[in-house]
Amino acid sequence: MQYKHLFFDLDHTLWDFETNSKETLRELFALHELHASVTPDFDGFYTHYSYHNKKLWDRYHHGHITQEDLKWKRMWHTLLEFKIGDEKLSKVLSKDYLEHLPVKKALFPHTEEILTYLVAKGYVLHLITNGFEKIQWTKLENAGISHHFRNMITSEVACCLKPHKEIFDFAIDRAGCCYHESLMLGDNLDADIQGAMNAGMDTVFVNHIKEETALKPTHTIYHLKELEAIL
Repeated sequence: MQYKHLFFDLDHTLWDFETNSKETLRELFALHELHASVTPDFDGFYTHYSYHNKKLWDRYHHGHITQEDLKWKRMWHTLLEFKIGDEKLSKVLSKDYLEHLPVKKALFPHTEEILTYLVAKGYVLHLITNGFEKIQWTKLENAGISHHFRNMITSEVACCLKPHKEIFDFAIDRAGCCYHESLMLGDNLDADIQGAMNAGMDTVFVNHIKEETALKPTHTIYHLKELEAIL
């Protein structure tokens, strides 16, 4: 085999973040009666949240804001869209969101199947994630896929974030392997694909949303089942 070690991203690659996040926010919308105090339009609320969450994650990836800022300011900016400047509510929603979200179990189609297939083929599986340490482990356990992975390297443990080369170096060292025998699989063109390419690792762009890009990953797939043709 050309590769021996496979490094997966988790959110948006294996764990269906959008589905799980929307379900969580719908629960909080009802729990905190946001239909009465903020807006009756949940879909509008969710659209604004998704926009600000993505924007702030990008800023977090590049070290422009702290983890704590990311956690509550995505709620703060969402509420501001409805002309509500309530910092206390923003922080309560953030706390509840981070408690409810990790117990959700939605995975992308073929996730369990393909992980079982790869382990049976002799690949050693790892995770590299910018997600929060405790929350990522809870996601893995609740989704029932933690047993497939030898290591999970989080930005908190590595003290650096994708796309910086240092987190990939840390992961390679933790796994006890070399770049030439390793493959990075992820959905984020900047953090996962460009980051791994800059580090010298081959890549699989897991393009669930059929995003266009000028980047040239080693491979591009549109659903996880396609990995059987590569590995």
